Amino acid sequence: MSFGIDQWCWGQNIFYAGFGFTNWTNDICNDLILQPDGTVNFVSDDDNYRAALEYFHNWFAEGLIDQEAFSQTDTQYMAKCSQGEVGVATWWYIEELMGDYADDYVFLPVLAGPDGSYNVTVRDGGGVSSGNLSITSACESPINLLKFYDQWYDPENVMQLQYGPIGTYFTQQDENGLWQSITDAEAQQKFGKSAGEVKSEYEVYGPKLILSDYYANTFEMEPRAIDRLTDLYDYWMTYVKDTTCYPVDCVYTEDELDTIDKWRVDFENFVAEQEATWLRDGGITDDTWAAYKENLNSYGMQELLETYQEAYDRYVETAGTTAATPESAA
Repeated sequence: MSFGIDQWCWGQNIFYAGFGFTNWTNDICNDLILQPDGTVNFVSDDDNYRAALEYFHNWFAEGLIDQEAFSQTDTQYMAKCSQGEVGVATWWYIEELMGDYADDYVFLPVLAGPDGSYNVTVRDGGGVSSGNLSITSACESPINLLKFYDQWYDPENVMQLQYGPIGTYFTQQDENGLWQSITDAEAQQKFGKSAGEVKSEYEVYGPKLILSDYYANTFEMEPRAIDRLTDLYDYWMTYVKDTTCYPVDCVYTEDELDTIDKWRVDFENFVAEQEATWLRDGGITDDTWAAYKENLNSYGMQELLETYQEAYDRYVETAGTTAATPESAA
């Protein structure tokens, strides 16, 4: 088994499903857990988090986990996987990671925990975000600048801004006028790259929004995305017991942002460093666990929890909704 410690799509978190969570424990803003009763939580001080670290340390000690997992770069990791040297790995999707050996790999089923249970947590990975466009006093005509960015929301324009230009990423239209994206085979033949790599090369960051009806009226969803959605529902969603998640479009006050800025980096770094140490070296005892939890508060965990809770409570009050329960979410 190989991974990169706390990495985005190749981290160890996915293996924690049997212990009740699959979140990156140190990415507090993205993986803050909203519980069905409307309270927020970080799993980094939960007993099931401790159990996961103890369990997978044993795998590391037995040589089942790559000894380089805590130091390798993504380039080293991908090279290792593409040469067929890895038995279990995580990535965005199999073909991109395993290269010529992709046909030899299948999805690993969600792992059951020591008590036989399966758990997959979900989060809202999209939503509205701010900070993608700023207009400074040096702008001679804010009105014209906004007119320019208004054009980014045109369906055919945003399609190209997100994926790549017509003639490069989008190759032709079908009989209904929907633009078709380049296939992996076409991308390899034309550019010597996968379709995903072509997208990454041409994607333009900035204020843009893709509505669901664009996929029906302007361009087809890329085949890779369809495959990922299919795999998501076939392999993962059957184990999701609760779809409650912290809203990504919460708006924070200036004081709340100051609190987050004050504590976030140090808190995340402390959790990540301690997690890596315990996975690699072990050493969790009742005394070290108690000292660790005390240190979490010295790194601002309580202040952060209170801040995210206040923001969520205000969000609920403004929206006129309540936290979803597992029954209503289903």
